[in-house]
Amino acid sequence: MDTEPSPPDVAATYAATLVDEWVALGLTDLAVSPGARSTPMALAFAEDDRVRVHVHHDERSASFMALGLAAATGRPAAVLCTSGTAAVQLHAAVVEAHHACVPLLVLTADRPPELRGVGAPQTIDQRGLYGTAVRWSCDLGPPVASGAPHWRGLAADAWRRATGERPGPVHLNLAFREPLVGTPGDLPPARPLDEEPEVRRGLAEDELDRIAADLAQERGVVVAGVRTALDPVDAVAVHRLAAHLGWPVVADAPSGCRLGVPGDVLHADALLRDPGFAAEHRPRAALRIGGLLTSKALNRWLATSGAFQVGLDRYGVVPDPDRVIAVTVPGDVATVCDQLRGATPPARGDAWLRSWLDADRVAADAIARVLARHPEATEPAAAIDLMGLLSDDGILVVSSSMPVRDLEAFAAPRPGLRVLANRGANGIDGVTSTAVGAALTGAPTALLIGDVAFLHDTNGLLGLAGRGVNLVVVVIDNDGGGIFSFLPQHGLVARDRFEQLFGTPHGVDLVRLSEAHGVPAERVSSRAGMRAAVAGALTRGGPRVVVVETDREANVALHAEIADGVVRALSASG
Repeated sequence: MDTEPSPPDVAATYAATLVDEWVALGLTDLAVSPGARSTPMALAFAEDDRVRVHVHHDERSASFMALGLAAATGRPAAVLCTSGTAAVQLHAAVVEAHHACVPLLVLTADRPPELRGVGAPQTIDQRGLYGTAVRWSCDLGPPVASGAPHWRGLAADAWRRATGERPGPVHLNLAFREPLVGTPGDLPPARPLDEEPEVRRGLAEDELDRIAADLAQERGVVVAGVRTALDPVDAVAVHRLAAHLGWPVVADAPSGCRLGVPGDVLHADALLRDPGFAAEHRPRAALRIGGLLTSKALNRWLATSGAFQVGLDRYGVVPDPDRVIAVTVPGDVATVCDQLRGATPPARGDAWLRSWLDADRVAADAIARVLARHPEATEPAAAIDLMGLLSDDGILVVSSSMPVRDLEAFAAPRPGLRVLANRGANGIDGVTSTAVGAALTGAPTALLIGDVAFLHDTNGLLGLAGRGVNLVVVVIDNDGGGIFSFLPQHGLVARDRFEQLFGTPHGVDLVRLSEAHGVPAERVSSRAGMRAAVAGALTRGGPRVVVVETDREANVALHAEIADGVVRALSASG
């Protein structure tokens, strides 16, 4: 006579079934933090040799590590934690994944219903914990044997929602009763995998005709920001359309649309800080793809241009804080661009595009001349040089605040090199951990980050020395929040108060901090020293931290010197 499996064996079988289904769907990686209540799921993942299990002591860092893996691979990674405030630590990464459309399986263990609301330790209300930042949230009671026919469907449903029309995080709150260690039995039979044909959404004919008529302008611009990077097919289609229209392409580095081909304008930020150039190059139409660029000069120029603006995004979400986009198109970028190319007349000449490209070359030369006068380590030079030193198959992760701005404003494109940034919510949360996750893909990886963001996520260094990744972390150390020196507060607030609230000098020796985590580190103060340190780190492999010493006030002055140099060069060029 068959006996009913024990509750811990049911829980073990349930957990193993979820893992088996996710692996069949494409899951390869789990980030997990130690905890008791998550034991059934942790054991199921660890005992499946098809899954790479990355243990991290800090739940917050673990969640951003999963985010980095998912952003770099384009498929969901899983993050698992125990109950209580551990689950709260995942919230920042969940919010970033939500805004950046990065697929994540967020798995929080929980106490069973009888231990909720009675003061049981390590128990909080985890139902709907992440609010509207998830594509789906499901509070699952303790597993029972009678539910076995539905376990695979549950796993598949979670995966489908995470990878759906608008990818993002999915939250499963998994309750388990003690005892927590059991032996899995036979798994429910595998279900046939859904073969859903890829649907490339384009414009309906009437909508295509209306938008094409409005975009049929000689003076237009294509602007490509980041949400999730465009794939090469999309980027090529964007450039084909721009070339057809005779328009320049202004793209930020994480967009995947900087191809280093004719039509790329790489120094729009510097150009549009020149009032004369900005006024003379006011567009009549703009096609905006993905998210915003970091350049305030560009965004302000677009907002005041009066141009007819179309937003195009594969998920149908284009940020528009200035409320100037006339129509937003949800659709496959390559398909829509090819449709528009066929529905619009070709450019009648190249004067408009040529004026942009000529000015861009003048700006590039002017920037190079200014930086040549500065052999010391500078923040613009660090962005330029790091971009140039990485191999074509590498990944560059760039932090918010000044690093992503300097990369957009100064660095030349590197076809083949992938650039990732947490620009969904634009925060400095978990940036080091995100880079560690990206490096876990096996690609040679570099991170460009400021000292405050680095300190914000020092736990990202936990266990880094033993993770087998090639990751060089370049920290711009100006002893505080450098970006605030560019804001009005810098001139309006008394110096002591500014330093207290915004400059926030920390005085931390970042080399010793890194070495305390077992990660080799060095400090450099010259441009040549930075290049040598990064090149050496990339050659040796493994993790290494390079601390680049800069000065906040000198950095503001350098950016002003560059802007002035570009304006002067444009004036001299006629």
